[in-house]
Amino acid sequence: MARRSPGLSMAGLALDREAPAPLSRQLYDLLREAILGGRLRPGSRLPSTRRLAAEGGASRNTVLAAFEQLTAEGYLEGRIGSGTTVARTVPETLLTVPPLRETGPGARARGMARGGAEATGAPRRAPGADGLSRRGAGIAAAAAEFARVSGPPRPFRPGLPALDVFPFDLWARLSARRWRRASSALLDYGAPAGHAPLREAVAAHLRVSRAVRCEPEQVIVVTGSQQGIDLAARILLDPGDPVWVEDPGYLGARGALAASGARLIGVAVDAEGLDIDAAARRGPAARLVHVTPSHQYPTGSTLSLSRRLALLDWARRTEAWVVEDDYDSEYRYGGRPLAALQGLDRAGRVIYLGTFSKVLFPALRLGYLVVPPGLVDAFARARWLTDRHSPSVTQAVLADFIAEGHLARHIRRTRALYAERQAALVEAAGRHLAPLVEVTPAEAGMHLVGWLPAGMDDGLAARQAADAQVAAPSLSSYRLRPGGRGGLVLGYAAFRPAEIRESVERLAMALAPRRGERRATAAIV
Repeated sequence: MARRSPGLSMAGLALDREAPAPLSRQLYDLLREAILGGRLRPGSRLPSTRRLAAEGGASRNTVLAAFEQLTAEGYLEGRIGSGTTVARTVPETLLTVPPLRETGPGARARGMARGGAEATGAPRRAPGADGLSRRGAGIAAAAAEFARVSGPPRPFRPGLPALDVFPFDLWARLSARRWRRASSALLDYGAPAGHAPLREAVAAHLRVSRAVRCEPEQVIVVTGSQQGIDLAARILLDPGDPVWVEDPGYLGARGALAASGARLIGVAVDAEGLDIDAAARRGPAARLVHVTPSHQYPTGSTLSLSRRLALLDWARRTEAWVVEDDYDSEYRYGGRPLAALQGLDRAGRVIYLGTFSKVLFPALRLGYLVVPPGLVDAFARARWLTDRHSPSVTQAVLADFIAEGHLARHIRRTRALYAERQAALVEAAGRHLAPLVEVTPAEAGMHLVGWLPAGMDDGLAARQAADAQVAAPSLSSYRLRPGGRGGLVLGYAAFRPAEIRESVERLAMALAPRRGERRATAAIV
């Protein structure tokens, strides 16, 4: 005979009539939790739906709906003449649901304090906490370096284009036209290497604007430069392989390479870009180098021709790979943009990387790789395994945007606009920040470095800027090794001159010496 559940009543099942969830769902959740928690044992008979409804002042339909759902899912059983009981087939292992395991940096210490696996000597998965693989632990550690960006962008956040002048109406018309004419092929799974017309458009654009030597078949469409670096790392590197990275350098590249298990070798940069001789001394057996030759990120230097040739010669001799990250090469204000490093490569050792995030808008999530012919199949297969392909209709719209000349016009327009905005930043900085922060014009790019006096803590200066609602990352935050002159990275492309001037004044106030103090708030250490 089924046991009646002791003490079960609607009075003990608190339903909240102000909550957004329906009462039947609340009752379902409460009964399910009681079953899984062991408070309602297998075979226990539940009160009738009429009785529970009367006790709780709910409608019988409410109780019936909850019972029916629980019965359908196997938690309850209903038999004619026997009422409703808790199912006897619910596994005993489900009757007590353990709390979710705590994760995070402090979990190990707290687990020992509670007498957990660490305290009892129970085996744990190598290499450490939370059962992550070595690759997973590397990814988690690398991702911790990136700040979570929320809210509208504030000056001088780097890496943002001028969204205020993007031709949204034109883009909407191109998009609407594509959707009106969308074929079944465009709505089916696409080629992992990318939409063929987009690959053709990208190859044609790069041949003219960047002197890249490529055919459309060498273009691999990716979701942005970050995926491109990740694919290159997974295809070309084994765990432990040494890799040259610029120091200071792009955090996204450093994170993707470190997460792949590569051993990073930070190489100093100067006015001529990456120091090739120093790199060869520190890591002669490097398997790959990530470099930003046209406009080094974040210092803004350009890799000289002699160093370009030396880098290509080293890659040829050692059979190493060069990932050329050409992220904002379109924006050069003194003459034509410099030719790409890839165009000088005769040994097929350069993987060329570009993105439309900095030229158009970040949410587009489209970029491209140009890979040597022998690597095309490997990269296409890796792209398929990652996420099949980028959205085909968006690729088609972008192909139209390029082929019809809109991209070239947009670049010409924004190049002139960014030159004006850079000039506004330099002028305002000279008026309000000198001599504490040195900001000089640059021939290229979308940001400048505000150099601080030797010995000044740029991390503290960046925090003081943030307190004044100014985004100015410290140059030291991009370094692998401590040392070097401090500075603030000041992006200007996304902000109107009035915003730039106002933010420079706020930054000046944040860094200004306080009355009675002999040193600036951004203290010299």
